[in-house]
Amino acid sequence: MYLENVVFDALAPRLVGAFWEAVVGGERLTDEPEGFETRLAVEAGPVLDLCFQRVPERRVEQPRLQLVLTGAAARPEGLDRLRGLGARSLDLDGGSAVLADPEGNPFRVAEDPAAYDDSGPLAALTLESADVDRDVEFWSGLTGWIAAGEGSPTLRHPSRRGPHLELRPESAPKSAAKNPVHLDVRLEPGEDPDTVEARIKERGGDRLHTDWGELPWRSYTDPSGNEFCVLPAPREG
Repeated sequence: MYLENVVFDALAPRLVGAFWEAVVGGERLTDEPEGFETRLAVEAGPVLDLCFQRVPERRVEQPRLQLVLTGAAARPEGLDRLRGLGARSLDLDGGSAVLADPEGNPFRVAEDPAAYDDSGPLAALTLESADVDRDVEFWSGLTGWIAAGEGSPTLRHPSRRGPHLELRPESAPKSAAKNPVHLDVRLEPGEDPDTVEARIKERGGDRLHTDWGELPWRSYTDPSGNEFCVLPAPREG
Protein backbone atom coordinates (compact mmCIF):
# COMPACT_ATOMS: atom_id res chain seq x y z
CA MET A 1 0.00 0.00 0.00
CA TYR A 2 1.00 3.60 -0.44
CA LEU A 3 -0.42 6.97 0.54
CA GLU A 4 -2.16 8.47 -2.47
CA ASN A 5 -4.76 11.13 -1.59
CA VAL A 6 -5.69 13.88 0.81
CA VAL A 7 -9.46 14.18 0.44
CA PHE A 8 -11.51 17.25 1.36
CA ASP A 9 -15.29 17.44 1.67
CA ALA A 10 -16.26 20.58 -0.24
CA LEU A 11 -19.38 22.57 -0.95
CA ALA A 12 -17.67 24.08 -4.01
CA PRO A 13 -14.89 21.70 -5.14
CA ARG A 14 -13.54 23.98 -7.86
CA LEU A 15 -13.29 26.98 -5.53
CA VAL A 16 -11.35 25.28 -2.75
CA GLY A 17 -9.49 22.94 -5.11
CA ALA A 18 -8.18 25.79 -7.26
CA PHE A 19 -7.00 27.53 -4.08
CA TRP A 20 -4.92 24.55 -2.98
CA GLU A 21 -3.68 23.92 -6.50
CA ALA A 22 -2.28 27.46 -6.59
CA VAL A 23 -0.81 27.13 -3.09
CA VAL A 24 1.12 23.90 -3.76
CA GLY A 25 1.74 24.39 -7.48
CA GLY A 26 -0.27 21.29 -8.34
CA GLU A 27 -1.02 19.73 -11.72
CA ARG A 28 -4.75 19.65 -12.44
CA LEU A 29 -6.16 16.15 -12.96
CA THR A 30 -9.94 16.59 -12.70
CA ASP A 31 -12.27 19.58 -12.82
CA GLU A 32 -15.90 18.52 -12.71
CA PRO A 33 -18.97 19.73 -10.77
CA GLU A 34 -18.74 16.81 -8.34
CA GLY A 35 -15.00 16.79 -7.85
CA PHE A 36 -11.67 18.54 -8.39
CA GLU A 37 -8.22 16.91 -8.20
CA THR A 38 -4.73 18.33 -8.34
CA ARG A 39 -1.42 16.48 -8.08
CA LEU A 40 1.58 17.43 -5.96
CA ALA A 41 4.65 15.61 -7.29
CA VAL A 42 7.81 16.02 -5.22
CA GLU A 43 10.97 15.51 -7.26
CA ALA A 44 12.55 12.15 -6.34
CA GLY A 45 9.85 11.77 -3.69
CA PRO A 46 6.18 10.97 -3.25
CA VAL A 47 3.24 11.86 -5.46
CA LEU A 48 0.20 13.05 -3.53
CA ASP A 49 -3.18 13.97 -4.98
CA LEU A 50 -5.38 16.57 -3.31
CA CYS A 51 -9.01 15.63 -3.99
CA PHE A 52 -12.09 17.77 -3.33
CA GLN A 53 -15.41 15.92 -3.35
CA ARG A 54 -18.75 17.68 -3.32
CA VAL A 55 -20.93 17.23 -0.24
CA PRO A 56 -24.35 18.80 0.45
CA GLU A 57 -23.24 20.28 3.76
CA ARG A 58 -20.11 20.61 5.88
CA ARG A 59 -19.79 20.29 9.61
CA VAL A 60 -18.13 23.16 11.44
CA GLU A 61 -15.90 21.24 13.85
CA GLN A 62 -12.16 21.65 13.47
CA PRO A 63 -10.71 18.93 11.19
CA ARG A 64 -8.42 16.38 12.88
CA LEU A 65 -6.28 16.28 9.73
CA GLN A 66 -4.71 19.61 8.77
CA LEU A 67 -2.09 20.81 6.31
CA VAL A 68 1.06 22.76 7.15
CA LEU A 69 2.84 24.89 4.56
CA THR A 70 6.57 25.49 4.38
CA GLY A 71 8.07 28.49 6.11
CA ALA A 72 8.40 30.55 2.91
CA ALA A 73 4.67 31.17 3.16
CA ALA A 74 5.18 32.90 6.52
CA ARG A 75 7.09 35.79 4.96
CA PRO A 76 4.93 38.90 4.45
CA GLU A 77 4.81 38.41 0.69
CA GLY A 78 3.84 34.76 1.19
CA LEU A 79 1.00 35.62 3.55
CA ASP A 80 -0.17 38.38 1.21
CA ARG A 81 -0.27 35.87 -1.65
CA LEU A 82 -2.29 33.39 0.42
CA ARG A 83 -4.79 36.08 1.35
CA GLY A 84 -4.96 37.16 -2.27
CA LEU A 85 -5.90 33.60 -3.20
CA GLY A 86 -8.75 33.63 -0.67
CA ALA A 87 -7.19 32.59 2.65
CA ARG A 88 -8.28 34.31 5.82
CA SER A 89 -6.65 34.57 9.23
CA LEU A 90 -7.91 32.61 12.22
CA ASP A 91 -7.27 33.34 15.88
CA LEU A 92 -6.69 29.72 16.94
CA ASP A 93 -3.05 29.48 17.97
CA GLY A 94 -1.28 32.52 19.40
CA GLY A 95 2.31 32.45 18.01
CA SER A 96 1.91 30.62 14.72
CA ALA A 97 0.41 31.74 11.44
CA VAL A 98 -2.97 30.01 11.34
CA LEU A 99 -5.21 30.60 8.35
CA ALA A 100 -8.23 29.04 6.67
CA ASP A 101 -8.89 28.21 3.03
CA PRO A 102 -11.96 29.60 1.21
CA GLU A 103 -14.25 27.00 2.84
CA GLY A 104 -12.85 27.45 6.34
CA ASN A 105 -10.45 24.49 6.55
CA PRO A 106 -7.70 25.63 8.93
CA PHE A 107 -4.06 25.27 7.96
CA ARG A 108 -0.79 26.49 9.42
CA VAL A 109 2.53 27.80 8.24
CA ALA A 110 5.57 26.03 9.68
CA GLU A 111 7.28 28.03 12.42
CA ASP A 112 10.63 26.27 11.92
CA PRO A 113 11.37 25.98 8.17
CA ALA A 114 14.63 24.10 8.83
CA ALA A 115 12.62 21.20 10.25
CA TYR A 116 11.04 20.64 6.84
CA ASP A 117 13.99 20.52 4.46
CA ASP A 118 13.20 18.82 1.14
CA SER A 119 9.47 18.84 1.88
CA GLY A 120 8.42 21.00 -1.06
CA PRO A 121 5.54 23.50 -0.68
CA LEU A 122 3.61 21.23 1.68
CA ALA A 123 5.55 20.79 4.92
CA ALA A 124 3.33 18.37 6.77
CA LEU A 125 0.02 16.64 7.28
CA THR A 126 -0.89 16.66 10.97
CA LEU A 127 -3.29 14.02 12.28
CA GLU A 128 -4.76 14.00 15.77
CA SER A 129 -4.23 10.81 17.75
CA ALA A 130 -5.43 9.35 21.05
CA ASP A 131 -2.16 7.38 21.35
CA VAL A 132 0.67 8.79 19.26
CA ASP A 133 3.14 5.89 19.64
CA ARG A 134 0.48 3.35 18.69
CA ASP A 135 -0.76 5.35 15.71
CA VAL A 136 2.74 6.02 14.36
CA GLU A 137 3.17 2.25 14.07
CA PHE A 138 -0.29 1.87 12.53
CA TRP A 139 0.24 4.51 9.83
CA SER A 140 3.77 3.36 9.08
CA GLY A 141 2.43 -0.12 8.38
CA LEU A 142 -0.37 1.35 6.29
CA THR A 143 1.69 3.69 4.11
CA GLY A 144 5.22 2.30 4.14
CA TRP A 145 6.45 5.66 5.43
CA ILE A 146 9.25 5.55 7.99
CA ALA A 147 9.91 7.32 11.29
CA ALA A 148 11.82 10.58 10.99
CA GLY A 149 13.92 9.47 13.99
CA GLU A 150 13.88 6.96 16.81
CA GLY A 151 10.74 7.49 18.85
CA SER A 152 9.63 10.32 16.56
CA PRO A 153 5.89 10.98 16.12
CA THR A 154 6.63 11.96 12.52
CA LEU A 155 6.67 9.73 9.44
CA ARG A 156 8.27 10.45 6.08
CA HIS A 157 8.29 8.87 2.66
CA PRO A 158 11.30 6.51 2.37
CA SER A 159 12.94 9.01 0.00
CA ARG A 160 13.08 11.46 2.95
CA ARG A 161 11.46 13.99 0.65
CA GLY A 162 7.99 15.48 0.55
CA PRO A 163 5.61 16.30 3.40
CA HIS A 164 5.86 14.83 6.88
CA LEU A 165 2.95 12.90 8.42
CA GLU A 166 2.85 14.11 12.01
CA LEU A 167 0.80 12.37 14.71
CA ARG A 168 -0.23 14.83 17.41
CA PRO A 169 -2.10 14.34 20.69
CA GLU A 170 -5.77 14.94 20.05
CA SER A 171 -7.41 18.10 21.36
CA ALA A 172 -10.60 16.12 22.08
CA PRO A 173 -11.78 12.54 21.50
CA LYS A 174 -12.98 11.77 17.98
CA SER A 175 -16.67 12.56 17.59
CA ALA A 176 -19.15 10.43 15.67
CA ALA A 177 -19.19 12.98 12.85
CA LYS A 178 -17.13 12.20 9.76
CA ASN A 179 -13.86 14.09 9.52
CA PRO A 180 -14.13 16.57 6.61
CA VAL A 181 -10.52 15.87 5.57
CA HIS A 182 -9.13 12.32 5.37
CA LEU A 183 -6.40 10.21 3.76
CA ASP A 184 -6.62 7.48 1.13
CA VAL A 185 -4.13 4.67 0.62
CA ARG A 186 -3.99 2.47 -2.47
CA LEU A 187 -3.26 -1.22 -2.74
CA GLU A 188 -0.27 -2.40 -4.73
CA PRO A 189 -0.89 -4.90 -7.54
CA GLY A 190 -1.27 -8.36 -6.02
CA GLU A 191 -2.31 -7.18 -2.57
CA ASP A 192 -5.46 -8.90 -1.36
CA PRO A 193 -8.12 -6.55 0.12
CA ASP A 194 -9.28 -9.13 2.68
CA THR A 195 -5.74 -9.80 3.89
CA VAL A 196 -5.13 -6.06 4.19
CA GLU A 197 -8.38 -5.65 6.11
CA ALA A 198 -7.36 -8.38 8.55
CA ARG A 199 -4.03 -6.59 9.10
CA ILE A 200 -5.78 -3.29 9.72
CA LYS A 201 -7.99 -4.89 12.37
CA GLU A 202 -5.05 -6.66 14.02
CA ARG A 203 -3.36 -3.28 14.44
CA GLY A 204 -6.38 -1.64 16.04
CA GLY A 205 -8.27 -0.25 13.05
CA ASP A 206 -11.79 -1.19 12.05
CA ARG A 207 -14.00 -1.44 8.97
CA LEU A 208 -16.35 1.52 8.54
CA HIS A 209 -19.65 0.44 7.08
CA THR A 210 -21.40 3.31 5.32
CA ASP A 211 -24.71 3.88 3.56
CA TRP A 212 -23.06 5.39 0.48
CA GLY A 213 -23.98 2.47 -1.79
CA GLU A 214 -21.64 0.14 -3.65
CA LEU A 215 -18.18 1.66 -3.97
CA PRO A 216 -14.93 0.29 -5.45
CA TRP A 217 -13.03 1.11 -2.25
CA ARG A 218 -13.37 0.24 1.43
CA SER A 219 -13.61 2.68 4.32
CA TYR A 220 -11.94 2.19 7.71
CA THR A 221 -11.03 3.98 10.92
CA ASP A 222 -7.59 4.02 12.51
CA PRO A 223 -7.24 3.14 16.23
CA SER A 224 -8.12 6.75 17.15
CA GLY A 225 -11.27 6.76 15.01
CA ASN A 226 -9.88 8.77 12.08
CA GLU A 227 -11.48 7.74 8.80
CA PHE A 228 -9.45 6.63 5.80
CA CYS A 229 -10.11 4.69 2.60
CA VAL A 230 -8.27 1.80 0.98
CA LEU A 231 -8.47 2.05 -2.80
CA PRO A 232 -8.14 -0.92 -5.17
CA ALA A 233 -4.86 -1.61 -6.91
CA PRO A 234 -4.36 0.19 -10.24
CA ARG A 235 -5.58 -1.73 -13.25
CA GLU A 236 -2.85 -3.19 -15.38
CA GLY A 237 -2.10 -1.08 -18.44
